Amino acid sequence: MPAPGPKPMEPARDYPLFGGAFSAALPPGALDVSDLRPVPDNQEVFCHRVTDQSLIVELLELQAHVQGEEAARYHFEDVGGVQGARAVQVDNAQPLLLENLALRNCCQEAWVLSGKQQVAKENHQP
Repeated sequence: MPAPGPKPMEPARDYPLFGGAFSAALPPGALDVSDLRPVPDNQEVFCHRVTDQSLIVELLELQAHVQGEEAARYHFEDVGGVQGARAVQVDNAQPLLLENLALRNCCQEAWVLSGKQQVAKENHQP
């Protein structure tokens, strides 16, 4: 009997964020952390059921003293500082095309930043 082939990968799914104001495609295996513990109103938090990775989408207050890429970095580093991150690394920051955004009439620019922060999970060391 031949060995069974690999299981087909679960497809990414669109998940409504912030009461359906917008949505995001989440990777297979993502769990909504708000089903497990309280999450602040300005955050959507997901974790992977097998790995030790999490995805946090956070609405942040406008900081008029920074703009563009500098603003994206400011917020990322600020969140890391508040969370007590031991390490903060920006991998990439790039502008989003406004014509691709549902909120294009509400903002002058939008950025996406990806990076890594080494932060302790609840009641754990970093």
